[in-house]
Amino acid sequence: MPEYYTPALAYIAAAILAPFVPKGFLRGLYLMLVPIAGILIFWGLTPGTYNAFNVMGMQIGLMRVDALSQIFGLAFSAAAILAALYAWHLRDTVQQVATLLYAGSAIGAVFAADLITLFVFWEGTAIASVFLIWARRTEGSFAAGMRYLIIQIGSGVILIAGIVLYYRETGTISFTAMELGSPATWAILTAIGIKCAFPFLHNWMHDAYPSATVTGTVVLSIFTTKLAVYALLRGFPGTELLIYVGVAMALFPIAFALLENDLRRVLTYSLNSQLGFMVVGAGIGTPLAINGAAAHAVASIFYQGLLFMSIGAVFFRTGTARATALGGLYRTMPLTMSFCLIGAASISALPFTSGFVSKSLILSASGYEEMFYVWLALLVASTGAILHTGLRLPYLAFFGSDSSLRPKEAPAGMLLAMAFTSALCVAIGVFPGVLYGLLPNDVKYEPYTFSHIIVQLQLVAFVALAFTRAVKIGFLPKVERVTIVDFDWTYRRLLPAILRNLRSGIGTLWGNASYNINTRLNHLVAAVFHLHGPHGPFARTWPTGSMVMVVALLLGMTLVLTYL
Repeated sequence: MPEYYTPALAYIAAAILAPFVPKGFLRGLYLMLVPIAGILIFWGLTPGTYNAFNVMGMQIGLMRVDALSQIFGLAFSAAAILAALYAWHLRDTVQQVATLLYAGSAIGAVFAADLITLFVFWEGTAIASVFLIWARRTEGSFAAGMRYLIIQIGSGVILIAGIVLYYRETGTISFTAMELGSPATWAILTAIGIKCAFPFLHNWMHDAYPSATVTGTVVLSIFTTKLAVYALLRGFPGTELLIYVGVAMALFPIAFALLENDLRRVLTYSLNSQLGFMVVGAGIGTPLAINGAAAHAVASIFYQGLLFMSIGAVFFRTGTARATALGGLYRTMPLTMSFCLIGAASISALPFTSGFVSKSLILSASGYEEMFYVWLALLVASTGAILHTGLRLPYLAFFGSDSSLRPKEAPAGMLLAMAFTSALCVAIGVFPGVLYGLLPNDVKYEPYTFSHIIVQLQLVAFVALAFTRAVKIGFLPKVERVTIVDFDWTYRRLLPAILRNLRSGIGTLWGNASYNINTRLNHLVAAVFHLHGPHGPFARTWPTGSMVMVVALLLGMTLVLTYL
């Protein structure tokens, strides 16, 4: 293998050449072949670090191949192929080039053996992905993209600061498991937490993803947050704090998702909740939990991507993703509806879907470690996922009140991408051994036990029955256009208001102080002018006798002081 080579370079080279490939069939095929070329670079390599070299005493490793990096690299590559197929109709060179650079940066970060390489690709994902938001070319998307870019670049600044401190403390930049406790590791964890959408650091996702283009939202849902999950599994496995952070992540989005009107934003809250399961798995840190977090990340890439694809297709055909404007679309978009239901079944963890075989790993890991309250919290979060995404979302989009909209079915490329993604969601659920065989730890686990199946079926049936009854009696929160106040209100509304008041207060104080100072200076100048001005006493012409008298007095005082 050539020196300095990594799968990311295949994407970067392809992005440079993409504008010269004719638009249409050839470019669509080209974009689908690039991830396959990336897979061929790393698949089949024996575990180890490749393309390592020394820079200023620091050991750089562009490609570390092991089970953890391979499963994320494979999942990212497969998702990139599906995203390219979904965007087959697209003729926007900006989005196509940005997607290649974004996917390549994410895959490059996954294979990074050192923190410097991680940082370079970490920032690459931030810079490339913002163009998928700006490509919508609206004033709102530009503002959302700027906020997204500031936060993502901020994450990179914190990361590089942590890396510098870590190198100073340890003398190494190797990207391995770290123990939380020093300023360096806290900074690195904070940077990862921003990208992973930890509580209070999460609003960039709900702001930016729904503001992106139809295909851009699908691509954004794949890489950024899953890269952060990978970084947690690699850098902070078994960190107890992550258990509590993950539980909070899994629970708090439920209420927002149930109240939100924009269905693409509903899916971002749903994604945030699913990330909580992965963070809990990383925090527990046992081999089973690490496997569960990795498996759930892979499963989420596909079923969450499928849901974003289906709602994106609705948005593409109708021009809106607001629940208040949708309903009854099953009549003219039956295939999109069917694929959405498969994604809904997967996130609901129905047996024989990908969500069932991945989520049960994390729940079982918490149970085996006797973390009853963690297990219970994740069960509540699972119930919430069934309610707000498994049932409410497809009901509002495709059933519910008839919106009188009769759009055409989604384009062929979108339908094929959704079909293949649906097949993956089912295949992973039916043949979990294939996924389990790719996981980083050799742990035997059987998801299809009688108790697992019965408990999950009971949970889904109970929530479905409750949802049906709530719809019938009108107990569900009313679907209406509302502004939901999330934590971003603190820096988008509260903080600017505080700064405006501070500026006003400081301006008032400065004005009063300036007035007082000017008044006193004016009085001083007037007094000096009164004494030394043209008509002041010190400016008059004194008689010679008076001057002699003054001089004599001064000489007399000098003699007295001299001889005392």
